[in-house]
Amino acid sequence: MRQNRFTHHAQTVLGFTEFVGLTIITIATIIAGIGEVNVMMDAQAVTLADLLLLFLYLEILAMVGVYFESGKLPVQFPIYIAIVALARYLVLDMKNLDQWHMLGVASSILLLTLAVLVVRFGHTRFPYREKD
Repeated sequence: MRQNRFTHHAQTVLGFTEFVGLTIITIATIIAGIGEVNVMMDAQAVTLADLLLLFLYLEILAMVGVYFESGKLPVQFPIYIAIVALARYLVLDMKNLDQWHMLGVASSILLLTLAVLVVRFGHTRFPYREKD
């Protein structure tokens, strides 16, 4: 009985900590998004880098939303965010990158894309079974 009570309290503390962390991530992402929109308005221009950054913010918010809704974090979301972040890096720093560095970033994007395909294939071929 004591172990069960401890487990319950531990899960409660972890759940609260998770909630606080996700709330902080959400607020910080919204503030960063508003800041980016202000930068675009001040510059009176929207660049591809700006759009990709806003897309990253939206992906983070979607990931937090899915986690709040289901209590689970699909592994694809962080991979999508990594792909967009690498694409943004490639677009912004293309002039400063040598060919090998560019090839490395592009290869990383390709590997992450293949990882998404493998995960999606695995989910369709070997679906999770719901607990009884």
